[in-house]
Formats: sequence, C-alpha cells, structure tokens
Amino acid sequence: MNPIRTARRLWPALLLGAAAFLGGCASTVSTQVTNFNAWPADAAGGTFAFAPQAKGNAKELEQSTYEQYVREELERLGLKSAATGQVARFMVEVDASGSQRTVRSLQPMYQNYRTFIPARSGPNGTVIPGYWSADMIGGQYLGDREVARTLQVSKLRVQMRDRKPNAAAPVSVFESTAVYEGGMENLPDLVPYLARAAFDSFPGRNGQTREIRFDMQGGANAAPTSVTPITPSNAIR
Repeated sequence: MNPIRTARRLWPALLLGAAAFLGGCASTVSTQVTNFNAWPADAAGGTFAFAPQAKGNAKELEQSTYEQYVREELERLGLKSAATGQVARFMVEVDASGSQRTVRSLQPMYQNYRTFIPARSGPNGTVIPGYWSADMIGGQYLGDREVARTLQVSKLRVQMRDRKPNAAAPVSVFESTAVYEGGMENLPDLVPYLARAAFDSFPGRNGQTREIRFDMQGGANAAPTSVTPITPSNAIR
C-alpha cells in the first residue's frame, strides 16, 4: 500500500499563539527617547516649577501624578522644587498621551503533512499497527498572508524653559520625548518608565534617539537594563 499523506495543521496558527504567549510574559518595558538641549552650565541647584494647568482640567489629578514622576527625576538630578510663592528659574511642561496604531506585515504559511505508515506483519504472526509519522519532505510553502497587529503608542514629552535674567521670555533649554510602542498597556502604568527614560543620562546628546529598557519586575525605579543608540534600521516607524 502506498503511504497516504494528509494535511494535519497549519504552522501560522501555532506561531501566532506562541508569539501571543511570549508577548504576555514580557518582563521588560522598551522605550525610545530623543533629547534636545542647550543646558546652562550654572543650572546646578536651580529651582523649578510646573506650568499652571488650565482651569477646569478634567484630568487634573492625573496630570499632577505625571508631574510628580518628573519632579522626582529633577530632584534626583539636584534641582529643587520651588517653594510656594517663589519664582522658579525653570518652568517645566509635561504632556502625556496615548493612542493606538495598526501595523500590517506578511507572514509565510506552511502546510505540514504527515505520512501514514500502514499496519504490517511482524515476527511470529504479530501485527504491527499503523501510525502517523512526520513527512521527510517537510512543510510545503503555501504563500504569504497579511497579519494585522494593534500597537499601543504612549508618549511623554517634557520641556524646560529657563527664565534668564533680562530675557524677554523664558528660553527652552531641554526638550525630551519618550515613546513606548508595543502591547496594550495602561498609560498611567507606563509614565513612570517614560519619565525615567526622558532623564536618563541627562541632558543627553542632541538629536540622538536611544532605546532604553527597564525590568518591570524591578519597578520603574530600577536602573535601565540596556541602553542602545537607535539607527534608521531599528527606529520606531
């Protein structure tokens, strides 16, 4: 009897399932941060305050929480929060936002066949039962299919302006944008990591985008697990 080949399963379903499982087990937060600065040499010990919120802001408490994360980073760098009624040297603006985008890619599909080995006679009149065995030829390429994935995009933008003496208006001396793009996460859970990324290696190199990873098990206060300069080939698009 000739071997019988039959389709048993499609690999993409297994691959997608494995990817989802691994994604759910992720233990790091990956961010990309870009800084621009004209940081003054005499800024050590300077005071700072946050820009006043608009009246009737429906997210006043949420905004205050994000500003607190930034405050902790600035104080860690040696700056001081201005006392009530004190005119701060640096005015700080914090803007956190979240959105979603869909990315599409082509994924190869393979049909994996198995071969049925029929029953046959064994020694002493016994019968060896039939069984399924992997096809020695391997999976057959069927083509590509488009796969869509929804990504969470969370951003934290921080801008600092210096109230220089005799200046007509405060001058921007530090601008940072930290971005998370990946699985669905709540914005409030990500902002602590984005704040850490924004001030990592402060004030940073002008115009350089870096990938900064944090260990979620260690919390947002843990040191980055890795810092990698971003090139056009690995930048978020």
